[in-house]
Amino acid sequence: MPTIGAAASDIQYSGPVDEVAAALAFHDGDVRATVRTLLADIKFLKEQLAVTQIGMSIGFTRGWRPRFERNAAEEIAHAEKP
Repeated sequence: MPTIGAAASDIQYSGPVDEVAAALAFHDGDVRATVRTLLADIKFLKEQLAVTQIGMSIGFTRGWRPRFERNAAEEIAHAEKP
């Protein structure tokens, strides 16, 4: 995995972090490598969520069950409410 270069350091310490720019800087601007890493992270987290779901009881979470896919339309509608 590449080390954080000068560009990433500038992004990190110059105020609010632009997460997209930071991810791209981590991969020295290589868009394909950035997307590949993000997809690998998604796969890993979904696997961890599946393992957690197997190990937890309904009573532990009071009926809540994890979702493996996000509802983007619902998130956008929620974000737009004043």
